[in-house]
Amino acid sequence: MASQDSSAMQEPGIRDAATTIMLDVCRIKPYERNPRRSENPEYDRIKASIRANGIDQPLVVTCRPGETDYVVGAGGNTRLHILQALYQQTGDERFQWVDCLFKPWREESDVLLAHLRENDLRGGLSFIDKAQAVFEAKQLLEEEMGNDSLSQRRLETILRDRGYSLSHGLISQMGYAVHTLLPVIPQALKSGLGRPQVERIRALDRAARALWKKRKLGDDESFDAVFAALCERYDGPEWDLELLRNAIEIEVAEELEVSIQAIRVELDAHLLGREIETPILENDHDADTPEERAPSFNAITTKAKSAAEEKILGDSRGNNADKASKGEVPPPQRPSLVIAPDPSEEDSEEQPANPIESEAGFIASSITPSQLASTDLKSLRARAWTLAARLAQRNGIGGLVAPLSGKGLGFILRDVPDSSLAEQLDADTLGQVSMLWWHLAACAEMTVAPLDAVIATLSDDSILRQALENQDAGLLFNSVWTLDPGHTGYRLWRQLGDQDWQDLLNLMDTYRRIHRAAEASQVRLWE
Repeated sequence: MASQDSSAMQEPGIRDAATTIMLDVCRIKPYERNPRRSENPEYDRIKASIRANGIDQPLVVTCRPGETDYVVGAGGNTRLHILQALYQQTGDERFQWVDCLFKPWREESDVLLAHLRENDLRGGLSFIDKAQAVFEAKQLLEEEMGNDSLSQRRLETILRDRGYSLSHGLISQMGYAVHTLLPVIPQALKSGLGRPQVERIRALDRAARALWKKRKLGDDESFDAVFAALCERYDGPEWDLELLRNAIEIEVAEELEVSIQAIRVELDAHLLGREIETPILENDHDADTPEERAPSFNAITTKAKSAAEEKILGDSRGNNADKASKGEVPPPQRPSLVIAPDPSEEDSEEQPANPIESEAGFIASSITPSQLASTDLKSLRARAWTLAARLAQRNGIGGLVAPLSGKGLGFILRDVPDSSLAEQLDADTLGQVSMLWWHLAACAEMTVAPLDAVIATLSDDSILRQALENQDAGLLFNSVWTLDPGHTGYRLWRQLGDQDWQDLLNLMDTYRRIHRAAEASQVRLWE
């Protein structure tokens, strides 16, 4: 033991190169800035291995200037804790003396980054732990370099030079998680909320903020207060982004006294980077005179009559003129919706996924490879319901689609879209939503299925039920903006995003497959 004592008592400060030494575990301290802030899930397994076989590789240690004790220099905090616990429990010298690789001290940031690299290699480090460590390293670098504020671009370069490469986009997401989300949803983050979920929350934040400001509900500061309060309300281990989104939609809809469906459609447009023009509502802050307020649906369509007629050729001119008196001619065409990329992420190496496409929380089910290949009615119906629900959710009418088990096409429509949408949406968006509803109605066979089978699925106060029960086509056509069929491609197919277009094609294909499967097995779909 004399040689061990002699080696352990050498002054660490005199070493200026990496060397192997044997140290008493009592002279080694864990690194207090360890990126792993929770207990290692592999603790029990590692402890059993060390008890049986000792450590399989030396601990990396260093020593701060002016100190005589050592500190773990690159990972190894868990192993040190285990060795110290085993030595205290057993008094066995096998756990007291440990081979170590000593590395001279350079800077605090180097040690933190060494721990971060080691933890990343070993895996199991949560997104928020990693993000906190990166921004703690940023703070250390700023202090060491005398720079009050390193840009994220500069931080990306420094981290890469020091062997820890992160893209600018990922650093940006980490910064959002640390500075914006951690104060309001700590439980969700510490329970394992990862980068994909953080991206979706951030996309929702941006879209809702744009909607908030466009609707003149307040400035960034007022939105931040509302967003933070709603996040805190739903913080918990089982985070559900849909709850947060619904709460935001309710908050905005109640403040404006408008339909939540209209807000949902508009929020979806902002999520996709679209610019849509919403009419000024009676309670909008800038609507001080009757002339500035939104006209009724009939007023909109009457004003649009002459412009619409100029666009329709042949016999359809007379048909649309007739429809104008019923409020059915579309308002004049507006410019195409614009997809606007997020400028803060344009140059990042890793672009965030489309927030609507990737958000599993918007619908409970998803299409599996087995469903795509299946030909049995149960799987095909499930696929139809999933596609219809996803299409409806992305276009603000998700609440109108319900599953239908064991009969029909796998889903039904509960009702027509909210009538207030006519006053609350621009022409392009209203046309898209209305025509999508008709496509969904066709794929669910709402107007051709046996009446008794459909009526039983609808509530008594449903306008759709009243129209079907009374065979009142006029009520249905006046409740859902019904466009000339020639507008289908122009106002729906062309405007749908790529994922919506693919889902619509898949839904129509599934409709055909369901009927073929029913015919092959001699099953009556509605019985």
